[in-house]
This record gives sequence, structure tokens and C-alpha cells, in this order.
Amino acid sequence: MTPFGEKLRELRKQHDMTMASMAQYLGVSSAYLSQVEHGRRGTPGMIMIDQICALFGLIWEDAEALKELASLSSPKVVIDTTGLSQDAMIAANLFAQILPKVSEEEARTMAEWLKTRQDKL
Repeated sequence: MTPFGEKLRELRKQHDMTMASMAQYLGVSSAYLSQVEHGRRGTPGMIMIDQICALFGLIWEDAEALKELASLSSPKVVIDTTGLSQDAMIAANLFAQILPKVSEEEARTMAEWLKTRQDKL
């Protein structure tokens, strides 16, 4: 389950909403919504995320947090290294090779480090 999918499921359950009723509100199938919750589909577009925020009456801060989760929950990531230095290209390729093999703790440590770097850029 992706971070976005987990939060989506949490919101749905907090509001005592069935998957079918949420899917109907969003104009999608229950199967699609299930796939989004379980990370078997990419995160929905911003229009649908805005609909989800409206459905649950999320305040601005919570809506922004949900959008941030969506931006970090793509089940398949592609890094375009065109035009980057050789070192950056090597780093991207090594990261892709080792990530499936690291522990949760190692992944958490890497994610925390990357977040601190992102804030500085």
C-alpha cells in the first residue's frame, strides 16, 4: 500500500464511507479505487485529489498534506538522467539497483536524508 493509498483508506473509514459510495461520488469504479488504495494503480490526478479533499471537507493544511502524499506515492518512478553529470547518472542507477534490497530502516533513513536535501534546494 502506498502512503497515499493508506491515507485514502484511513479517511474513508474515518467518515464511515464504503468504497462503493466513495467511488460513485468520484465517478470511478470500486475496483479502480481499490487499486489506488493498494498501490496497484498510480495516484489519481489533481482534479480527483481535489474532489477527495472536498468530499472529506479537508482544510487547506490537510489537503496540502494529502497532495504531498500523492506526489510521493507513485508505484513506478522513472528518473530522467539526460543532461545530468556522470556522477548523478551513476547515483540514480545505483539507487534503482539497491533500493529493492534495503531494509525498512535503511529506506526510512534515506528518505529522511532526501527530505532534508529537498528542503534546502
